[in-house]
Amino acid sequence: MAESSGKPSVLFVCVHNAGRSQMAAAWLTHLAGDRVEVRSAGSSPGVSVNPAAVEAMAEVGIDISAETPKILTIDAVRESDVCVTMGCGDTCPVFPGKRYLDWKLDDPAGQGAAAVRPIRDGIKKLVEGLIAEIAPEAKA
Repeated sequence: MAESSGKPSVLFVCVHNAGRSQMAAAWLTHLAGDRVEVRSAGSSPGVSVNPAAVEAMAEVGIDISAETPKILTIDAVRESDVCVTMGCGDTCPVFPGKRYLDWKLDDPAGQGAAAVRPIRDGIKKLVEGLIAEIAPEAKA
């Protein structure tokens, strides 16, 4: 668990931090709320978030239009419990005790919203599985 908040923290990494990792971070924030600390970053961040990703997420009621791609830092990895790469070949520095996952996802770059929708939906399923493992809802 992350030292600071006591909540599990997840870092989504993709080279440009403009599509897949932004959608994954948005899904995790949307579905887990404040039960999880969420970050996303890339080794070579793009200028802005992919407009097709923004459109596809808006279709499910999640606004990522104000997000900006961020540079991957060693501190971001060190402060995260789970580091998820998005099948883009980007790598994270490895620290003992962290969990590393690689989700094989198609690249939405240069695609329209129609091509991004199945990627968005695939990411949602992966995020739901991750939440069930690291931050399940308390039983009533």
